[in-house]
Amino acid sequence: MRVRRLSLSVLLAVAGCAAPSIAVPPPAAPVRQPVGVVVESVLPVAARRALDQSLDRYLRDRPGRAALAVYDRTTGTRYAFRERTPFMLASVMKVDILLAFLLTKRGELSDYERDLASRMIRDSDNDCAGELYMTIGGREGFARVLRRLGVEHTEPGPSLYWGTTLSRPSDQVKVLEQLTDPKGPLPAPDRRYALKLMSSVQPSQAWGVSAAGGEVALKNGWLPADAHGGLWTINSVGRLDVRGHELLIAVLSERSPTMETGIATVERLARLAVDALTGPEETVSASKVF
Repeated sequence: MRVRRLSLSVLLAVAGCAAPSIAVPPPAAPVRQPVGVVVESVLPVAARRALDQSLDRYLRDRPGRAALAVYDRTTGTRYAFRERTPFMLASVMKVDILLAFLLTKRGELSDYERDLASRMIRDSDNDCAGELYMTIGGREGFARVLRRLGVEHTEPGPSLYWGTTLSRPSDQVKVLEQLTDPKGPLPAPDRRYALKLMSSVQPSQAWGVSAAGGEVALKNGWLPADAHGGLWTINSVGRLDVRGHELLIAVLSERSPTMETGIATVERLARLAVDALTGPEETVSASKVF
């Protein structure tokens, strides 16, 4: 994949767009739950420790740093890893902009606005993202949306530099929840529209959490950041349907020497986390084929 090396100021310039399934232990005083209700929980201690160790071992010899969060909507299980220090979002911020924009418009999108949103997500067009960011009120408008949604650890970038927004993986999972939850703030047509866009990004941009397999709707971010001496920020967030589990996952990383190195790190972390929550895909030997 060939990527032109751009400075932070150029890449983020804003202008008008011309054109194992985990069982949840019962509480001390059991309460009967209606059929279909999922009780949220954190990953059990033993499973958490095993996954922590697996991720730690992998990252020990990797350059830069990385963190992730995942929510298994099927089992209600949540897990987060190394996310105290925030990361620059780069183009993953476009999912946040899309959510804020859809909340502002409430389904009343013009053809022009749909074109902007489509190009922002499918093509990762920065100019279109900038125009939609201004439509929602820029930094101040975006911050108001975050507060209303309870996204607490995301700091919008200065002025119109939306790509320098700092966030944690768990906050990006919250954004994905709001974007896709049937009981969330968006009407069904807007949820379907967002997932349609994220399910049809340019093939050259379909790396990242998709490496964990299954049906995928995603958005990635990549940037040789001036703030890190030109080292790469590589991020990937998305919704996965894997082995009967609906997962929302965010993997953020920074300071990789090359884009390819960062992508390899993000993809491996996604696979390790997804396999831990859903069970690795079984390899079928010839003797098992009938």
